[in-house]
Amino acid sequence: MTMPAVMEEPLNDLSKWKAEECSVAKAMDIVGTRSAILLLREAYYGTTRFDGFASRVGITEAVAAKQLKRLTEAGLLTKQPYREAGQRTRHEYVLTDMGRDLLPAVLALMQWGDKYLQEAGSPLLLVEDSTGSPVRVEVRSEAGNEVELEQLRVRFNRNWRRPKRRESD
Repeated sequence: MTMPAVMEEPLNDLSKWKAEECSVAKAMDIVGTRSAILLLREAYYGTTRFDGFASRVGITEAVAAKQLKRLTEAGLLTKQPYREAGQRTRHEYVLTDMGRDLLPAVLALMQWGDKYLQEAGSPLLLVEDSTGSPVRVEVRSEAGNEVELEQLRVRFNRNWRRPKRRESD
């Protein structure tokens, strides 16, 4: 049986603390919908134009507009104007550094889906451009060691500062 991560004091008694300011919860507030993740997938694949996003993800234009606006306001995408000859100026959506930094999470979902949800194997292969070598997402320490769940320790970051409350809160 696989053991969970080790929660260090004062986190080891889960009934005595709440995951306030949880980074996972904050991330899910932005990208926690199917359409948001699939729009990001399309941005990673090179889609930049509104109609391409809506048609490739298979969502209505209204949903695409809402989610693209949300991803743009959150800072994962930026809008850049373009104009084709004889047409009005439109905008395309381009990944920001913040959006690019989410790539490992989206690829991890893909890798998990390939392993557990695809009976015939991966429909797409991720390979390194220069070598053709397969790419996979894994959890590694800064020292370069692969870290399994039971080797993971969760500790309170003593350098973290609780955000100041806004007066409207």
